[in-house]
Amino acid sequence: MLQSTSPVPQHIAIIMDGNGRWAQERGLPRAFGHRAGAERVKEIVEHCSDLGVKYITMYAFSWENWERPEEEIHQLMRLLDEFIRRETPDMLKKGIRLQSIGRIDHLPEDTVQHLKQSIKETAGGKKICLTLALSYGSRQEIVDAVRTVAGQVKSGELNPKDIDERSIQQALYTADYPDPDLLVRTSGELRLSNFLLWQLSYTEIYVTEKNWPDFDIVELEKAITEYQKRDRRYGKTKSTAKESERISLRS
Repeated sequence: MLQSTSPVPQHIAIIMDGNGRWAQERGLPRAFGHRAGAERVKEIVEHCSDLGVKYITMYAFSWENWERPEEEIHQLMRLLDEFIRRETPDMLKKGIRLQSIGRIDHLPEDTVQHLKQSIKETAGGKKICLTLALSYGSRQEIVDAVRTVAGQVKSGELNPKDIDERSIQQALYTADYPDPDLLVRTSGELRLSNFLLWQLSYTEIYVTEKNWPDFDIVELEKAITEYQKRDRRYGKTKSTAKESERISLRS
């Protein structure tokens, strides 16, 4: 049960793993697992919003996923396009703001257009920000950030001596978002899979054996309850970490 006296994470990141395994366990094609996983996204985002979570970032299609069979990629892109077009009106009604991170120019042209249109239409959403990581890889993000910083140096906008963590942070895809408080990974895998490597430096990690299509709101609340039990120190002593958390909550 969620602890009413403890704050919920303001930003949850999710590695949605296990769609294919979920389908195979049922003797179904992998495409059925991806569709079941897409249906789960809506339920989890809406429940996060109801609980007071302000940001949710979901690993929807990785940079490495481009190496999958062509037919599976085609099915995933079709499902993504369908999800965006179908859910945009509902996101508008429920105050969900859609964003994306990744090299989206690699996505099909129609999908990119629908994605950008949905982002524009939902820009006023105030309840929760849903960020889809698409054609995303953290190493690729850091490379792109370094290129941006190098360009700033070349143009004279930035002195090399002034490059610091903030300079890199502002050049990342996630410059406008707070770092995740909680990372959830489904299907029992114990790795980050090139996801938000910079941003997850002090994020609490929760791994469940459940495949993503089986990760319902009960499982979500289990993850948040576990988070609420954690003592987040950020490398500090307990007393200084608690004071930092109080300052963060007041700001």
